[in-house]
Amino acid sequence: MYDDRRGLPGREVRRRRELALLGFTLPALGWFLVFTVGPLVSLFYYSMTAWRGLIAPRTFVGGDNFRRLAEDPVFHHAIRNSLLQLVITLPIVIVGAFMIAYYLSLRPRGHRIVRAVLFTPVLLSAPALGMVFLGVFAPSGLVNGFLDGLGRSAQARPWLAEGTTAGIAILVVIVWSSMSVSAAMLASRMNAVPDELFEAAELDGCGHWRQLWQIAWPICREFVGVVTMLQFLWTLFSSAAVVLLLTRGGPGTSTVNLSFLVYDYAFNQSKVGYSQAIAVLLFGVGVLGLLGIRRLFRADF
Repeated sequence: MYDDRRGLPGREVRRRRELALLGFTLPALGWFLVFTVGPLVSLFYYSMTAWRGLIAPRTFVGGDNFRRLAEDPVFHHAIRNSLLQLVITLPIVIVGAFMIAYYLSLRPRGHRIVRAVLFTPVLLSAPALGMVFLGVFAPSGLVNGFLDGLGRSAQARPWLAEGTTAGIAILVVIVWSSMSVSAAMLASRMNAVPDELFEAAELDGCGHWRQLWQIAWPICREFVGVVTMLQFLWTLFSSAAVVLLLTRGGPGTSTVNLSFLVYDYAFNQSKVGYSQAIAVLLFGVGVLGLLGIRRLFRADF
């Protein structure tokens, strides 16, 4: 081919066009390298240092931080709590959100109001969310007041001051703040399912329960996997804010999880290098979890 306008071969024209397009991608590529790849590389480097903060000197210690983690009982407790939070909240949030989404897809009366209400947790900042649930679980708060109204005042307790109940309170907050947003996302996907499928199933005698799990679930399975990944990442990495605002890991270490431990060691105990070793392991767990979820929800066709 030959370009008569410039006297250039067609291959040369294409090459120049590709270089021009590449030039448009360079700012985005530079941003990605500086603000994504750079911090990730520095994370692995700092995990192998003894470093107490920004103005403190750094000493390279190799794998010592990881060896110390193997003997750290607080770290072991954090692993257990993080696993419990994932194992308990993920099924509850995803299954509950999917059922809410199916209900909204039926377009009952007032469904638009319900959709708007579902975004209420998003409108609450983390400090506001913490204040709300501090009031709910306070000794004179909503939960104990409700028990008093039922004549069960003997069962009232300081929910956030006891190890077992504080852990349950953290789980309740995670589920409450996550389920509504997941339901809204799943409802948007379910609206794309043709109504004729549900109408045909109803004519064949399928009730809502069978339509939910035998029609809606297989169709939305891959999107459910995406929502599950997002919820997995939020619970694993962002639940530190809930722990920080409600219990600060207490009483003792009963509500410490891995993401909170990264914050606590770095900012409260000035063990930045040690905290980054936990962050590296947290990163590895996140990658493996995403791969596992992707494989679990992979389409069979």
